[in-house]
Amino acid sequence: MTKERPTFPLKLDALESKKNLANRAVPATPSVNARANAPKKLDNPARAVGTSAQTFESPSGLGLDSSTVREHMVRKLAQQGIEDNVVLSAMLSVERHRFVDTALVNQAYEDTSLPIGLGQTISKPNVVARMIELLRQGKNLSADGKLGRVMEIGTGCGYQAAVLSHLCQEVYSIERLKGLFERAKENLRPLRVPNLHLLFGDGMLGYEQGAPYSGIIAAAGGENIPQSWLNQLAVGGRIVAPVATGARTQALIVVDKTENGFENAYLEAVNFVPLKSGIN
Repeated sequence: MTKERPTFPLKLDALESKKNLANRAVPATPSVNARANAPKKLDNPARAVGTSAQTFESPSGLGLDSSTVREHMVRKLAQQGIEDNVVLSAMLSVERHRFVDTALVNQAYEDTSLPIGLGQTISKPNVVARMIELLRQGKNLSADGKLGRVMEIGTGCGYQAAVLSHLCQEVYSIERLKGLFERAKENLRPLRVPNLHLLFGDGMLGYEQGAPYSGIIAAAGGENIPQSWLNQLAVGGRIVAPVATGARTQALIVVDKTENGFENAYLEAVNFVPLKSGIN
């Protein structure tokens, strides 16, 4: 029987969230070689080529609407080591200044995180590109080179969700803070992205109705990977998320789900807001 898809946006069941919290997490175990299974890089990291999964309206002006400022950001990303041309193309397509506060708009294309309210931040472009690049390096790409169904934990202002929508067949993005959920809706509504679904709910529980996912990406870091994410990940799928490595330190972790279980790898140090349960 085909699983019926819900109407979006929607609010996840807070009562169900509380009922399942007790079984939410398992510790992650590092692998011997963090990059042992990474595929080869693309040959031309200096420029983004090809077309994205869809086309957003992109005004061309002399200011921040101009593609020139995004091209400069993308060149810097390539110089910093982002080598996946498809990711670079998606970063070029999405206008980051539309997702930041007016007072900070002049910093929109700098490689820095920026506050978006409620104690949260929009991640720096390099981190967004790096995590999506890692997600695409798993064994989860379809024949057309896209990721399949992907779940994002922590919508924030909606920027990373917009980038993901260029690279995935379908994106489910969950935000636990009502204020940010509403802000993301406002930011994304003019873009009319048909394959992006926003959900208001507890991201630690994931979203079982959309599972299994070919990829899961998180914009907040906990002490471990929630069990619900592992359960909802498809065989061959990959999780990219920050996790705690000490009292005040975090690192990116990549978790691949195989027929025989899970393979984990810790990568570079990062600094994300904490992963929390419940809705607010």
